[in-house]
Amino acid sequence: MTSDDRLPAHLEVSGLLKLTQALGGFGMVLQKGERDAGTLVILTTNSGKNTRMWERMPQTDGSRYFVPTKEQDPENPGDFEEYVDRRKGQDPDCWFIELDGPDVERLIDPTAR
Repeated sequence: MTSDDRLPAHLEVSGLLKLTQALGGFGMVLQKGERDAGTLVILTTNSGKNTRMWERMPQTDGSRYFVPTKEQDPENPGDFEEYVDRRKGQDPDCWFIELDGPDVERLIDPTAR
């Protein structure tokens, strides 16, 4: 899929939320972004543990994959929350969604099992 073939953001968000539910998890929109061209930032967690922030990053072959860009430190969870709040303020067109469940990372990371 090229960048021109990308799904509209609201459809991708809707699909990820439904897939999360199908896995027995829970997903929610933390911040709505631009309906069609907004970028996605995804927070994954499992009952508040192992929380990670994922963003699409360009690869050397021109593709774009979700990669973890920040992990919550269990000793200082407030630092992660502050970082996410600052990041939300940087781009109002960006969608922030949270996916909570034991297997949600596999929805965005093909190497996760």
